[in-house]
Amino acid sequence: MVGVLKQVREGDRRIHFQSLELEIMESIEQSIIPGLPDDLAFRCLAKLSHGYHGALECVSRGWRDFVRSADYSCYKARNGWSGSWLFVLTERSKNQWVAYDPEADRWHPLPRTRSVQDGWHHSGFACVCVSSCLLVIGGCYAPSVSSFPHQKPVVTKDVMRFDPFKKEWRLAASMRTPRTHFACTAVAGKVYVAGGRNVTHSRGIPSAEVYDPVADRWEELPAMPRPQMDCSGLSYRGCFHVLSDQVGFAEQNTSEVFNPVDMSWSTVEDIWPFSRAMQFAVQVMKNDRVYTIVDWGESLIKTRDTDEGEWYNVGSVPSVVLPNHPRELEAFGYGFAALRDELYVIGGKVLKWEESGAGRFDIVRLPVVRVCNPLDRPLNWRETKPMCIPAGGSIIGCVSLEEP
Repeated sequence: MVGVLKQVREGDRRIHFQSLELEIMESIEQSIIPGLPDDLAFRCLAKLSHGYHGALECVSRGWRDFVRSADYSCYKARNGWSGSWLFVLTERSKNQWVAYDPEADRWHPLPRTRSVQDGWHHSGFACVCVSSCLLVIGGCYAPSVSSFPHQKPVVTKDVMRFDPFKKEWRLAASMRTPRTHFACTAVAGKVYVAGGRNVTHSRGIPSAEVYDPVADRWEELPAMPRPQMDCSGLSYRGCFHVLSDQVGFAEQNTSEVFNPVDMSWSTVEDIWPFSRAMQFAVQVMKNDRVYTIVDWGESLIKTRDTDEGEWYNVGSVPSVVLPNHPRELEAFGYGFAALRDELYVIGGKVLKWEESGAGRFDIVRLPVVRVCNPLDRPLNWRETKPMCIPAGGSIIGCVSLEEP
């Protein structure tokens, strides 16, 4: 009986190895796309943007392995075929970023980062795209109230880097100073940060740094004339503008400006009508065209005359219409981004009041995404595919990446 079992096992093993060998031979001999030379088929599939990769992987096991291979990602990176990405982090996504492909009109989740512990949330960070990658910089990690009620937030200097070709996260070089709620932007292929706050600088940080993504190295810059906290960054006319959270008010119309050419700071008198309630309220598009949303009572979109410096209205963000609800509702907590000459208004929340007049309401978290071309008059808004589950609600971070 033992001898019979041995023979059966050896027979099964031979059959398994024969079938495995046959699969390998078929994968070697089979063309990527029948009728096309492999080099041309390789190029055709590599030109497809990331929103189509899920569909490609469903065609066959060979295509799935091909799209996930190092050869595929290296070939795309070598040719600079990153595609266009809109990266978004929302309150509902539990520290998992999602990405939108405007060419495929599809959303898909990114792999989870390893930097955020379960039960903690990441806020006060900066996100910026440079050298065809996404950087998530600094910020603070705070536990949820129910999980660790006595644990204080931790301010970090860590930098997470997402590679759109390999579709993976890794740790990049850390900032020299931990900071949260600081100014950050990309100017001429480098990342500039300044201001913010941390445990030892609760009233503002005067220091500034610059990151070289090619060398993966941070360097100190001259300190700002005055410490800044809860500030935002803007790249405009080749300079790094640090806008305080008070800019837009009559008593505070100055901003600190760093010129990378002569490595010096200056204080500039200006009027930037940005709301402090919005983290992403300004976008700079081609030819230094600046657009902002002013949401003090109404969501107006304004643009700046590059020569005169004056602001004027170009339209407004449309109200939200919910199914089976009679009234139009104003959204809040949404993100604002620019991608491929269009403006995006992403997610947010609305208060859905009961019609009984009892003063009760529900908070509805929106996955909706609205897009317009700011050069069209009047603004012609359209909706893209909504964000994928579970993304939705208030936007914690959003930034766009365009293929060079």
